[in-house]
Amino acid sequence: MESSQNISSIFALPAQAKLSPGDFEYAAKLLRGRAGIVLGAHKQEMAGRTLALRAHAIGHKSVHEYLDELARNPTSPEWEMFINSFTINHTAFFREQHHFEILARFVRTRRKPISIWCSAASTGEEPYTIAMTLRESCPQPDVGVSIWATDIDTNAIQRAREGVYPQERVKPVPEDYLHKYFQRGTGRRAGLVRVKDSLRSLVEFGVFNLLQNDWPAPGSFDAIFCRNTMIYFDKATQTKILERFAPTLKTGGLLFAGHSENFTYLTDAFRLQGQTVYVKS
Repeated sequence: MESSQNISSIFALPAQAKLSPGDFEYAAKLLRGRAGIVLGAHKQEMAGRTLALRAHAIGHKSVHEYLDELARNPTSPEWEMFINSFTINHTAFFREQHHFEILARFVRTRRKPISIWCSAASTGEEPYTIAMTLRESCPQPDVGVSIWATDIDTNAIQRAREGVYPQERVKPVPEDYLHKYFQRGTGRRAGLVRVKDSLRSLVEFGVFNLLQNDWPAPGSFDAIFCRNTMIYFDKATQTKILERFAPTLKTGGLLFAGHSENFTYLTDAFRLQGQTVYVKS
């Protein structure tokens, strides 16, 4: 077994690649400007290691040099890696289950076509839960029912498209839904499950930045899920996004928020209808 000193040297970063307080502020400014994400001071150590590793991997002599490249090149493909490094993909099937009970009742009252936007899709658990809810609640769900599932994290969206999960991840899914909507892996894939095509066909995945300008057309959606995402933005950005969500909803459309999010005092575009569920004003 190698000594702790040798192990440390294997993973050591070049001294010139480590983060200074000024570079942390630089990185936070770039991230906030591009993705709206507020990088709190308590994340300085994490940011330092993340950026130092990335800078070193692509041959920069320092984090500052790496950040300068991003600042100079707004179309650089490295922006994708930079943003992905700071997104948090904490999600689960049937998380905040009362939302899906509300959604089930709601879609039974809506005329087709029915379209749902899952705006922080992460690795897919949420949009696939929405898809199961629509499958169970809409007559003839193969016709006139769709979900647009987006996220700024390209890696997460790729995993969502694949629709493959460890069996541990699908424990919250009711047993009858597991049989109907998932295939169990065998052989090398034992211990994994895959979302069946009957569910995947309802969902279109895509990369979308909530700060970008080309938003969906007015009246596109019956409901929008934006849960546990606004907490990473400042109040001004939250308000801007909410006021851009509103026109994309049809009359009476619903906005589903996270359990720790409160939009009541941010805008008049929505009014609270139930527990973290808002209706377009």
